[in-house]
This record gives sequence, structure tokens and C-alpha cells, in this order.
Amino acid sequence: MTQNINAPSDWMISGPGAERRILCYNDDLMMVEFRFAKEGLGALHNHPHTQTTVVASGKFQFTLEGKTHILEAGDSLLIPSLAMHECLCLEGGVLMDAFTPCRDDFLEAHSLNKVPS
Repeated sequence: MTQNINAPSDWMISGPGAERRILCYNDDLMMVEFRFAKEGLGALHNHPHTQTTVVASGKFQFTLEGKTHILEAGDSLLIPSLAMHECLCLEGGVLMDAFTPCRDDFLEAHSLNKVPS
């Protein structure tokens, strides 16, 4: 499934100062765009999905398994399955994240249906 529009209804609050929209997905992979205001937070959590994140703009402080990383536009990070992680937005910006397999919890929250691989 691909969403080719940037409709306000596509966006959902994902945490303090942060929102997300699902760009495309199938059972194996999901791409999600996150927008953060300065000091926006992706609270400490983990999930069974492998995740990659690319900083499209802004500056972020990621903590991954207790180690801190500062990422700016063009930087990327791989987050292994079940790794504890969080991010704090130091300068408002955008993250482009991919998850494998697809995040069924995100689909449910956005009222979207699964799409077979």
C-alpha cells in the first residue's frame, strides 16, 4: 500500500512533540515518517521489529541500549530487535524509519488493513 498524499488525516500523534504517518507497507516491511518539534520525545521502548532510521532533517539524540548517539541530517542508525531505545529531538526535524516485519500495532492505530507480501 502506498499513500501518495500528505493529508492531515494521515498523521497521528506518536509521543510528546512527535507525530507519524505510514508511507507504505506490506507484511514484511513498513516505512514511516516521523515529524518532531524541538524537545519532542520518542520514549524509551523496545519492539520485536528490526528498525532503521535516517535523519532527513534536524538533530536527534538517540539512546540505544544505554549508549548515546547524536544524529544529524543524513545520518542513520540500525536498531536491533528488542533493543531498548529512545530519541530526543534537539532541533526540530524529520526521521524516516523502516521496520521489518510490518508494525501491526501501527496499522491498527491508523485503522489500516494488512497487505500481503
